[in-house]
Amino acid sequence: MENYTYNSFTLQLQGLNISKESIYPVYLFFLFSYLFIMVTNVGITVLIFIDKNLHQPMYLLFRNLLITDILGNSIKLPRLLLDMLRPPSERLISYYECVVQAFTTHMYGTASHTVLMIMAFDRYVAICNPLRYSTIMNDKMVMKLTVSAWGVAFVLVGILLGLTIRLNRCRTLIMNAHCDNAGLFKLSCENVFINNVYGLTFTVVLFTGSIGSMVLTYTKITVVCLTSNNRSLNSTAFKTCSTHLFVYLIMFLCGMFVIILHRFPQYSDYRKLCSILFHIVPGSLNPIIYGVQSKEMKKFFLKLFKSKNTLPLI
Repeated sequence: MENYTYNSFTLQLQGLNISKESIYPVYLFFLFSYLFIMVTNVGITVLIFIDKNLHQPMYLLFRNLLITDILGNSIKLPRLLLDMLRPPSERLISYYECVVQAFTTHMYGTASHTVLMIMAFDRYVAICNPLRYSTIMNDKMVMKLTVSAWGVAFVLVGILLGLTIRLNRCRTLIMNAHCDNAGLFKLSCENVFINNVYGLTFTVVLFTGSIGSMVLTYTKITVVCLTSNNRSLNSTAFKTCSTHLFVYLIMFLCGMFVIILHRFPQYSDYRKLCSILFHIVPGSLNPIIYGVQSKEMKKFFLKLFKSKNTLPLI
């Protein structure tokens, strides 16, 4: 007969299954990835805040994506790095910390999709209604879109975790390297049918809304570009839209791999790795992709570099 520990407030993380030979290379990879993500994302966020040339709707909305990368990786990676240096029996986490980590993890994934959706709307207005762009995408509209993106994500994730924390727990081992909703409700011995139904509905609604908005906006943008003889408009549309679409595809594919691997317990090690890369890959590439494409950011860094080179020697 299996022994159960009911509603324990101390949980144990299973962690990553890494060989002794590989642990330090993997550890260094995660460490430098985290440092790179923090430096680039925080740096560009501050840059958008201080440089008035970047106080444009596109960059103000993009700043939300940088914030999701900062929050998502700050909650997951430092804890993961600490646990990698501990033996399995010492990878303990309090229940409340685990819930916060799960909430932040799902907020990261959900808000990333909703932010990319409002960024798609911005590109649609800029290309399909260029003469009315400044009128439509004013400060009030940017604020509404930002609040909507975070508000929808907060409500969806709040219900998801709310359905889980109502359950009594009879286990203490989280079968993952970090806390998420699935890992938490699997601690319960109660019926989790409602959790599974809402989780599936949550995923379908989020992905249908996100894919639908991308298909709709990019179909209209493509029609406008094909029917327009304005080369400047088409060139701008290609640069900005290809950047946005590439970032979306990275986020979409990383998320899909994690969701699919959840259905195959025999590939749990691959699922754990994919769930970590789901944070690292977009968080590392987003600032690079937008930084390379942005003329305003290039001008700022070029001006900064020239000013440093012209400082008088003492």
